[in-house]
Amino acid sequence: MSRPPNREFQEWWNKQRATDHDLLGDKSDGSTRSFLTVDIQTVPSDRESVEKERARSARQLSWVCLLRFQQIASFLAWLSNGFLSLLRTANRRIASPDSLSDSKSSRLYRVIKVFLVVVLLLLVFELVAYFKGWHFSPPTARADVYGMIGLIYAKWLEIRADYLAPPLQSLTNMCIVLFLVQSIDRVILILGCCWIKLRGLKPVASMEYPTNAKNDDVNVEDYPMVLVQIPMCNEREVYQQSIAAVCILDWPKDRMLVQVLDDSDEVDVQHLIMAEVQKWQQRGVRILYRHRLIRTGYKAGNLKSAMNCDYVQEYEFVAIFDADFQPAPDFLKRTIPHFKGRDDLALVQARWAFVNRDENLLTRLQNINLSFHFEVEQQVNGVFINFFGFNGTAGVWRIKALEESGGWLERTTVEDMDIAVRAHLCGWKFVFLNDVKCLCELPETYEAYKKQQHRWHSGPMQLFRLCFVDILRSKVSWLKKANLIFLFFLLRKLILPFYSFTLFCIILPLTMFLPEAELPTWVVCYVPGVMSILSILPCLQAFPFIVPYLLFENTMSVTKFNAMISGLFRFGSSYEWVVTKKLGRSSETDLVAFEKESEPLMRSNSLHRSSSDSGIEELSKLELSKKAGKRKKNRLYRKELALAFILLTASVRSLLSAQGVHFYFLLFQGISFLVIGLDLIGEQVS
Repeated sequence: MSRPPNREFQEWWNKQRATDHDLLGDKSDGSTRSFLTVDIQTVPSDRESVEKERARSARQLSWVCLLRFQQIASFLAWLSNGFLSLLRTANRRIASPDSLSDSKSSRLYRVIKVFLVVVLLLLVFELVAYFKGWHFSPPTARADVYGMIGLIYAKWLEIRADYLAPPLQSLTNMCIVLFLVQSIDRVILILGCCWIKLRGLKPVASMEYPTNAKNDDVNVEDYPMVLVQIPMCNEREVYQQSIAAVCILDWPKDRMLVQVLDDSDEVDVQHLIMAEVQKWQQRGVRILYRHRLIRTGYKAGNLKSAMNCDYVQEYEFVAIFDADFQPAPDFLKRTIPHFKGRDDLALVQARWAFVNRDENLLTRLQNINLSFHFEVEQQVNGVFINFFGFNGTAGVWRIKALEESGGWLERTTVEDMDIAVRAHLCGWKFVFLNDVKCLCELPETYEAYKKQQHRWHSGPMQLFRLCFVDILRSKVSWLKKANLIFLFFLLRKLILPFYSFTLFCIILPLTMFLPEAELPTWVVCYVPGVMSILSILPCLQAFPFIVPYLLFENTMSVTKFNAMISGLFRFGSSYEWVVTKKLGRSSETDLVAFEKESEPLMRSNSLHRSSSDSGIEELSKLELSKKAGKRKKNRLYRKELALAFILLTASVRSLLSAQGVHFYFLLFQGISFLVIGLDLIGEQVS
């Protein structure tokens, strides 16, 4: 049966065709248009459509403006929160009674304070002139128009141009010359390092010891007697790992004696170290514990006292490791062979490697600096002139060379450099092994790093003052004398901190207020940038930190300059010997490895392990003593803060005179001084 047609749909369709016939049929003007044709029209002339379009555009513009305002408000909120956090941190540290680290009697700090007051007054004066429209040039109208301020400003410009700028320009030119000389020295060192790499130059020993050899296969007569010394003082965090690393050295046990030279004045630390020594004695290691009641001469006195023992005469070599150093088991087998057949060789120095180089920004920047020191300075000097400064640890000395050079002396805080210079003047030679590395720890707090740098830069000036006449009277060649005086001491120990601090912390801010004295842009930006790139070449993985490294080195110039001056003129702070604080980052994991290495020692000696042999008891005591120790706090560094405000003030003056490169350098350098002055770099200890 057929379905009836749908009349309702037919009627609706006819009605739609009648209403919208222009969509499918002919138009009244006779023209035809397809259903798929699209008309593109201009802006309608109808008034209502125009008003709607305007209203929609206005709403869109308001939404865009609101979005921009929200972004600006978020940025300002973030900036204000950061600034308030910085102020709270500064206020908290200022309120702390022991937050200030600088001595009130610091001569350099008093000079910097006066300098800060002067630049602030100059900035106020220049701002007044700027807003009066003088734009840092003398008023051209009559004096009665500008009054007394105009007369004073015109007179100031005259004094500035005729009397202040010429001596400042002379000082600037002198520092630029020193800067270029030091840069040339650094380029020569880099070229020497490249030559060593290209030619494959490195010290080669005349013999090799077998590795992993059994005791039955070893002829002990081929192994010289070696004394191993570990000087330490209150090394609560690292004593276990250093003693363990030395005790498992791959060397016949009856041909090696370990001396633990403890200068600790904390009784609990003494007991912990004695217990550790007794533990290794039970395992068959020849190890002795020595403690001095009177700590005279610091590390030099400690080593001197140990070398005066009668049994030392039985030994031919002495290896020295500071408390945080962990030599590899084959350390002696890779260093002692270089003495074979070379009776004029006094020292074999190994390179340092750092277990905590990626711990924070401070350790990363230190790693860059020390990598250049070992990879470039020590290696080039060792290969080409057989002399470099002893690093105080991770080295093996011929005892005969120590005795003939006068032994350890207590006259400076750099006893390692002292004995190296005296041995060099006696004709002894040195070897640096860049491929033999000894693990150690970098200072993780700025306070510890600053004290270390103060000692490292004041001691050389003490030594230079004491041994200058001895260098001139020595029998070495004039070339070696010139190298010691002009390169080793003057250029790298005196000139470098002098021009770095004077040029970038004093002269550069002054040239903003005395524009007649000019500091070229290439001195401020380009040459330091190139030198930073060269310095980072031995540590390419740290390339992203090249800008912080440049700023940090300039910031540290105030500490190095102050140390250099105090050492040169024998100020009291130059004789302070402060033990660098260690944190023992890797002590627990290394203890497990050392315990595994020591198991063959126990089996070979058929000893029973006591409850304390595993080190658990000592480790628990160590943790308890850490918790019970004095809580450290971050500090404020007033010299750095004062210099931060000086540089930021100079950056404002540079901005007014539209000096782009100088402004950015002063701004970022001032911020870096501010960060370090508030102790916001490195490990935050409280």
